[in-house]
Amino acid sequence: MVSCRSLLLLLLSVCSLTAPLLALPFEQRGFWDFAMDGEVGDLKTVMMRDEEGSAMEELPPDVFLCPFGCQCQLSVVQCSDLSLIAVPKEIPKDTKLLDLQNNRITELKENDFKGLTNLYALSLVNNMISKVHPRTFTPLLHLKKLYFSRNLLTVVPKNLPPSLVELRIHENRIKKVAEGTFSGLGSMNCIEMGGNPIQNSGFEPGAFKGLKLNYLRVSESKLTGIPKDLPDSLHELHLDNNQIQAIELEDLSRYKHLYRLGLGFNHIRMIENGSLSYIPNLRELHLENNRLTRIPMGLADMKYLQVVYLHSNNISRVDVNDFCPRGFGMKRSFYNGISLYGNPVNYWEVQPATFRCVGDRLAIHFGNYKK
Repeated sequence: MVSCRSLLLLLLSVCSLTAPLLALPFEQRGFWDFAMDGEVGDLKTVMMRDEEGSAMEELPPDVFLCPFGCQCQLSVVQCSDLSLIAVPKEIPKDTKLLDLQNNRITELKENDFKGLTNLYALSLVNNMISKVHPRTFTPLLHLKKLYFSRNLLTVVPKNLPPSLVELRIHENRIKKVAEGTFSGLGSMNCIEMGGNPIQNSGFEPGAFKGLKLNYLRVSESKLTGIPKDLPDSLHELHLDNNQIQAIELEDLSRYKHLYRLGLGFNHIRMIENGSLSYIPNLRELHLENNRLTRIPMGLADMKYLQVVYLHSNNISRVDVNDFCPRGFGMKRSFYNGISLYGNPVNYWEVQPATFRCVGDRLAIHFGNYKK
């Protein structure tokens, strides 16, 4: 079994707070998929014995506590895969990482985390939680990462810690995000809430008011259009695997800071001319596995666009000015990826000048089309 010390060395942050361009689509990787971001410090020295004798006498009494069946070391408490039906008692007060995933916990009570003021990250993934007391998270003054995925929640829990930076709450049963749900969470940077049966009407006006998010994913839901009241600070917006049918003119007008937009695996047939002009800083656009019959208009005017996924649509024609501007030097960044395979287009009929603003010919992906 992986030691807690090794666990600390392997922690990786899925949602980068400083480099949104490098953030990969979210994938739960078991155990912890976040990092300490340097905040734990050298905890090893607390547990080491020096040459002159043991330093253990200087530690507070609660350091020796560890819930039955759990593993406790270096401020990491691992209580996963124990068939727990409730949060265990006697969790050490100095705990920074608490792993409660893969249990059978059904409810979070008011005092479950009492005294855990140093807690930095909490994983409750893959339990059966359907009820959360309004004051459950009150003691968690320094909590930054909360992983609540694969539970039975029908609403986002109330009174989340103001210190929270990252919330993963995908694959629950949330159908509604009420006005003020995230109020007071000015530090929040990343929310993953895909896999919930939420429709466009489920986002009440003001649901995201006050948030300065960089990253939001609402994939695998029941959206039929791009939500119009999401935070305007977004750098990444992922709406893959929904039921979106079109992008209308002002659907993206609010999201001028987007670097990456994910709209793959929808039912998009039409992208209204001019709609992409609202996101001039876009670097990466995902439109694969839709029902487009032509290259979206406006791509040639996007100076910074580097990657565009258009494979597995119904595109039958590619014109010479679909991707690149007419004037020389107007595009600031060359393409390093264009995918067009899985479309009924004859690649031998496409003029070579079509890809004059592509950095490498290997970046262009055509392929056989099977009806």
